[in-house]
Amino acid sequence: MKIHKEGNTTIIIVLILLMIINIPFYLFLPDLWLIPVFVTFLSAIFIFFILWFFRKPHRVNNSADHEIICPADGKVVVIEEVFEGEFLNEKRIQISVFMSPLNVHINWYPLNGEVIYSKYHPGKHLVAWHPKSSTENERSTVVVKNQQNKTILMRQIAGAVARRIVTYAKEDSQAKKNTEMGFIKFGSRVDIFLPLDAEIKVRLNQKVSGNLTILAALK
Repeated sequence: MKIHKEGNTTIIIVLILLMIINIPFYLFLPDLWLIPVFVTFLSAIFIFFILWFFRKPHRVNNSADHEIICPADGKVVVIEEVFEGEFLNEKRIQISVFMSPLNVHINWYPLNGEVIYSKYHPGKHLVAWHPKSSTENERSTVVVKNQQNKTILMRQIAGAVARRIVTYAKEDSQAKKNTEMGFIKFGSRVDIFLPLDAEIKVRLNQKVSGNLTILAALK
């Protein structure tokens, strides 16, 4: 299992803490061997969960340029027409994908093009499915324009548990499918704002896979 670079620091800290917790049990309770063994067993489960969270699967899509690929693992929790007021200032179709702590938390670019906007916003940590999380939570917004001058806005949103959003997208850089846009640590959500005439390919409550599931097709 390949581990994502964003997990390196967290994994080292967790391993050190677990060693500090486990060693005293073996030093001071050698006769009660079941207790330190049980603590070690729980520690092993915990470190496996951390490693599983930061896993980095190998995924390659061969979609057409007009097809929009899902940027994240999770479940579709919103498909609705909204007014996007941060950058586009127009009505769009919003698709929101909720990422549980068990999902892969890498975010991929959903289309090829140029990054024309990238901005981080500090904020609250409401639960990721809260209606106001898209505008009030800690978040990062990225806008990509393709060769046909179609613009797609993506928003990484931290949840109640997540406390750090990582965004690799920089303005004037190239966005490419099969390439990482960023990473969100622990429970979170990704919103994507599509043109009103986009053909939606997913449905509410559908489980989706980042860099694999086709969300929509542009006209």
